[in-house]
Amino acid sequence: MTTPDTTSAGQTPAQRYAAYRRRTAGHGPALLDFRTLYDFELDAFQLEACQALEDGSGVLVAAPTGSGKTVVGEFAVHLALTGGTKCFYTTPIKALSNQKYADLVRRYGPEKVGLLTGDNSVNGEAPIVVMTTEVLRNMLYAGSQTLAGLAFVVMDEVHYLADRFRGAVWEEVIIHVPDSVRIVALSATVSNAEEFGEWLHEVRGDTAVIVDEHRPVPLFQHMLVGTRLYDLFVDTGKGGDRARLNPQLTRMAVEEVRRAKVNQGRRTGRRRAPRPQRFRPPPRPEVIERLDRAGLLPAITFIFSRAGCDAAVLQCLHAGIRLTSREEAEEIRAHAELRTADIAPEDLRILGYGDFREALERGVAAHHAGMLPTFKEIVEELFTRGMIKAVFATETLALGINMPARTVVIEKLDKWNGEAHVDLTPGEYTQLTGRAGRRGIDVEGHAVVVWGPSVEPASVAGLAGTRTYPLNSSFRPSYNMAVNLVGAVGLERARTLLEESFAQFQADRAVVGLARQVHKNEEALQGYAKAAECHLGDFMEYAAMRRSLSDRESELSRERAGARRAEAARSLERLRPGDVILVPSGRRSGLAVVLDPGVGRRSDGPAPLVLTVNRSVQRLSIQDFPRAVEPVERIRVPKSFSPRNPQDRRDLASTLRNKVPDDVRERKRSRGDSPATDDAEITRLRAELRAHPVHGCDKREDHARWAERYHRLDRETEQLRRRVEGRSQVIARTFDRVCAVLQQLGYLDGDSVTAEGRRLGRIYNELDLLTAESLREGLWEKLGPAELAACVSALVYESRQPDDATPPRTPPGPAQDALAAMVRLWGQLEGVERDNRVSFLREPDLGFAWTAYRWAKGDELDEVLMESDLTAGDFVRAVKQLLDLLGQVIDAAPANSHLRKTARRAMDAMRRGVVAYSSVA
Repeated sequence: MTTPDTTSAGQTPAQRYAAYRRRTAGHGPALLDFRTLYDFELDAFQLEACQALEDGSGVLVAAPTGSGKTVVGEFAVHLALTGGTKCFYTTPIKALSNQKYADLVRRYGPEKVGLLTGDNSVNGEAPIVVMTTEVLRNMLYAGSQTLAGLAFVVMDEVHYLADRFRGAVWEEVIIHVPDSVRIVALSATVSNAEEFGEWLHEVRGDTAVIVDEHRPVPLFQHMLVGTRLYDLFVDTGKGGDRARLNPQLTRMAVEEVRRAKVNQGRRTGRRRAPRPQRFRPPPRPEVIERLDRAGLLPAITFIFSRAGCDAAVLQCLHAGIRLTSREEAEEIRAHAELRTADIAPEDLRILGYGDFREALERGVAAHHAGMLPTFKEIVEELFTRGMIKAVFATETLALGINMPARTVVIEKLDKWNGEAHVDLTPGEYTQLTGRAGRRGIDVEGHAVVVWGPSVEPASVAGLAGTRTYPLNSSFRPSYNMAVNLVGAVGLERARTLLEESFAQFQADRAVVGLARQVHKNEEALQGYAKAAECHLGDFMEYAAMRRSLSDRESELSRERAGARRAEAARSLERLRPGDVILVPSGRRSGLAVVLDPGVGRRSDGPAPLVLTVNRSVQRLSIQDFPRAVEPVERIRVPKSFSPRNPQDRRDLASTLRNKVPDDVRERKRSRGDSPATDDAEITRLRAELRAHPVHGCDKREDHARWAERYHRLDRETEQLRRRVEGRSQVIARTFDRVCAVLQQLGYLDGDSVTAEGRRLGRIYNELDLLTAESLREGLWEKLGPAELAACVSALVYESRQPDDATPPRTPPGPAQDALAAMVRLWGQLEGVERDNRVSFLREPDLGFAWTAYRWAKGDELDEVLMESDLTAGDFVRAVKQLLDLLGQVIDAAPANSHLRKTARRAMDAMRRGVVAYSSVA
């Protein structure tokens, strides 16, 4: 927060009143009342956004992390309460929802604030409800009565709509929220905020766009080379914001590489060849101590690995680091004991609570998705209070949690995205370093990148200098979305609504530029055609015939080359040891004797091992033989021959030279007839060309050059037209294909949703269609609670293991049969999708089935975790996702069915121990 305004000190009452009138000029009564809730002056962008809200507009606020965007969302809450209406405050993650719920309860009291997430339902009919965005989407499709009286929807972290897995939910909400509701969209600084604002204005009506790129706490960039801290930029001394890369940093980075090479040579000694050694970055405890000496704590160190975060904490403990006083350690212990009081001592022991608490008391902690949610919340609370001084975190911490630090440290500039190691984008770098600098506490924030041989200072400067990144839609229709939309507004209206998505808006924007280029090309084509005109006849027709002739000649040439390669491969397969061959071309051309035919050694064909007349042993390949090879002679290769023995090579090469006559060595193989000599199509085309009227034109080649330009540009223009066609109505076309799948499977009947379709509409899951089909086929009807939990887990769980890992263990008996049937059913659905040119359904993942089965059976936590290799956080999250889908199965299954009862029993069996512990009081 900013510090209170002290400019009024020493002023007379009249002067202070006049200054107050100037500051509040144009502000409505609600904003004036709202400002009294804060002990600091609101920034200009906050006031502008709040006033736009009070004037009746929706707003999009794009500003840096930590700038105070949420004040605008809180003003929407204030307007709803003063106006007797409702405000829903949506967030992308449950942890942020819990945090915002606690903030609003402190201000307005628990009776006025509710919370709805997948885990918690607290006072859901309150005038102010905090929820995850998915919860609001589900309420909209279900036509929930809770929407009555809704006036504002705050969408915190709205830039999440770019997320390829969940982003579509944000667009669904923006499109489908009633017209009377005003949207308050809060975004990180993005480079196309105006474009996003235009789309909001188009689909939501009057929307004010407020962009503020000013960081309330200045950010200074550094690099840590060894244990020496360097500024990334130096002032040019020319005034303004001009800065250049620190030349001293560049020199030191080069010196570090040189020193590492020298030390490597010393370590290896004279008698051994130098062995490549991995660069060792400075130990993490030393980095923390270096930051402590520089007064740069508290710090968040981003390590893109859960195991790396845990290892960093252990390294600090083993190094004896202590960043807290005795009084702080006691306060930390008391807070941790209070927050874990409801967790059984045996479970705490299994979860490593002792080591976790010891690290906390020393001021050090990890923060990642593999931790128990309660442990993560303890870290967040203590860090926010300034008790924890060093946190090692994965990038998930940067996504919305209000946990600022004085310094952010980034160990590497690349991360594993689940498929490959990829470089950090400028947007990700900005998101991470946005945590540096606590408003109202720090005068400045600091970002530190740890140098390594693969980290170029210039690359870091590029990331640090790119402040914004574009917001691109990831929207696409889903099966659940389709049946809910068709059920609510009909097929045609649903199609029209989807064309209002930001994805289609951006595609249409791109089409405008492409269409403009097509128009320019068409004008140029007219000019080229005019220049190619011939007074003797239609030259464009003649040019087309020339191209046909050229294409046919090229085609025959390719066919002939392919036939030669195939024949060459067959001839190599016939070679035997002792065959003397003539290598036709290349560096290895000349006579050679075959030592080993090399059949089956390589996937691209035989690779014979030969000895040349120059005593060189070579491994040849199919590329050395553009045509078939035949032995010209045979010689005996002694059984004792060794390619490694120089004398053996000399003797065999001498035999080769003496055995083969000179005329054979000089033999050249005929290239054969031209492929065009006996082709009827080529003969016909040549005759037609000679007979064409323009063939005798003395300017024929000038015309031909213009015709060739016309042809090239026409080909490029056609490609542009296809791109325009591909982007136009792209969302609607995908929706049509999704509906075709649903029509084929009986979930839609023309413009109506069938009973099975309404069941599908209650399932909000990535594998929604497979879940609905499993229900329809009755695959789970005869299962017990634990067996049902195992089967349903395959629809929510995604392993972190590679695809070629050992097949997971599954429960025996009916559950195993049901899982196999689900996989077969997925295969059938994949075929239906392929026929309709869509691909939404991944294969069921059986990796959690045995763990879910054991937990539902009542096995102890330590036994379950030990056998599953899951962290406590991953286990709890997987079980909660499973519980969420089991709840949807209850809603979708027929009333009073056996499956409903089984699903309820499964939920009751699994909601125990660490899973049952709620983080919301």
